[in-house]
Amino acid sequence: TFSLPYTITGLAAGSYNISFVSATTCTSNSLTQALSDPTPPTSPTISAGGPLTFCAGGSVNLTSSQATGNTWSTGATSQTINVTTAGTYSVTYTNGSGCSASSTPVVVTVNALPTAPTVSASGSTTFCAGGSVTLTSSQGTGNLWSTGATTQSIVVSAAGSYSVTYTNGSGC
Repeated sequence: TFSLPYTITGLAAGSYNISFVSATTCTSNSLTQALSDPTPPTSPTISAGGPLTFCAGGSVNLTSSQATGNTWSTGATSQTINVTTAGTYSVTYTNGSGCSASSTPVVVTVNALPTAPTVSASGSTTFCAGGSVTLTSSQGTGNLWSTGATTQSIVVSAAGSYSVTYTNGSGC
């Protein structure tokens, strides 16, 4: 004997015939109940709004293929997140039936910025017309001078301001 309501759990999808007899009226009743599994959701995909590898100070937007029902590995619940730190990111989509599916994770790499180069002069930076000075970057390669030169050293014979930008092997 049992009292109503009575809960049965762990049943697989299918059709079930439920019969019961009333203890007070000795009448019997039955009903057929069909149970179905909700359709599992399709796993969301992540699209990146730029390169997944960038220099410190940069960022990339990651967007779920699902407009709603998102929970990112960061805890965010929006469709798009802005990522500024290295790591592995994924999104889980939960449909209206409460069923969930997770994306394939994406890896974001953030490269460190290099140390700024220093410039040394081979002599005085003040000289008479017809004179020159050699300016040398502390970096052997990856230099771009304000003159457009890409060598480690440049010879300067005109007055002006000169600078060098160094780009490391990671593109930073």
